[in-house]
Amino acid sequence: MVATLALLLSACGPKYDAPKAKLNRADFQKEIDGKMNDLYILKNAAGMEVTLMNFGARIVSICVPDKDGKFADVTLGFDNIDGYLNNKSDFGAFIGRYGNRIKEGKIVIDGVEYQLSVNDGAHSLHGGVKGFQYCMFDVEQQDDQHLTVSYTAADGEMGFPGQLTAKANYTLTDSNAIVIEYEAVTDKPTIVNLTHHSYFNLTGKAQSVLDHKLMVNADGYTPVDATFMTTGDIACVEGTPMDFRRPTRIGERINDYDFEQLKNGNGYDHNWVLNTHCPKCLASMICDPESGRTMKVYTNEPGIQVYTGNFLDGSLTGKHGVVYNQRAAICLETQHYPDSPNKPEWPSVVLRPGETYQSVCIYQFGVCCEKACCDKQEDCCKDQAGCEKAKAGCDKEAGCDKAAEKCAE
Repeated sequence: MVATLALLLSACGPKYDAPKAKLNRADFQKEIDGKMNDLYILKNAAGMEVTLMNFGARIVSICVPDKDGKFADVTLGFDNIDGYLNNKSDFGAFIGRYGNRIKEGKIVIDGVEYQLSVNDGAHSLHGGVKGFQYCMFDVEQQDDQHLTVSYTAADGEMGFPGQLTAKANYTLTDSNAIVIEYEAVTDKPTIVNLTHHSYFNLTGKAQSVLDHKLMVNADGYTPVDATFMTTGDIACVEGTPMDFRRPTRIGERINDYDFEQLKNGNGYDHNWVLNTHCPKCLASMICDPESGRTMKVYTNEPGIQVYTGNFLDGSLTGKHGVVYNQRAAICLETQHYPDSPNKPEWPSVVLRPGETYQSVCIYQFGVCCEKACCDKQEDCCKDQAGCEKAKAGCDKEAGCDKAAEKCAE
């Protein structure tokens, strides 16, 4: 039966031709939870290619050029579906219902306490034991540059209240940007925090990212304890290894375990409190000086989680036989802050019937022709008036103002 379905998909399914990614579509066609998994490709006039699949609505590959025009895949993952099924990972995944951690998996909404699935020590991480990254999404591809994924989570799934219908529209622009527009609706009060979890390495070789330059447009971050749980504080980055307001080599301070936060996170695994959160404002940027590849991140979210592959340990062999060692990638996850449901002073993540959750994440790829351009400080926003408006909105939501107050002390 599965072989017959695969044959039908091959004959009548979405057009698939990914010479740059070098992925075999048949290696991904498998029935999972009663639905057939498949590969889908987005491509633009510039030659960029992005490959996705149903399982976890995952991005499997992103092929972009370097400064010499040479294309390479800049994300980690596997070159067959069994790799994803046999290894618990978040490579390229659509994360939900709640990206990041919730303390002891406990939340209270309108006076009612809910116990969520716990899967990270005492805490709930990325939606629990079977978060969205392990679910089968429906995929509708409109054309070569537009695709929509959707999933409906049942009331009580992983302990979350309410039937939640979540979707994301993916657009690959001709300027080499991947635009992800999230939406969600619910039939009961619930919490939502959707994000994307690609592991990026701009070398295209999945070697260490310690030589990548990182910029994060944030004056503050949320410290964590030894269990990776946010303490509730917003600390200033000034004078610490958490200061990436100017492009800084990731490996420059990552092993400074005298700084407690790096010891607690086993490196960088923290949420930064963004200075601005409008889709036109630059939230973060990474640059590989050797290849010249760059990636800018834009979002309307108040935070971004930076994770530097600290727990990759060489036990996973990924696409084309490459071994994934520690710090072989960096994740930039746009989000509300971890454990926000239990910290009422932070921006709310509650979604109610009649409301529509909306979130935008943009990954804009480019090239830097000279190594020195990786060191240039990017303006926060092309439209400074829009930037000021965004900052005012952030102040109202009680986030940036606290960081600014601490920095001013």
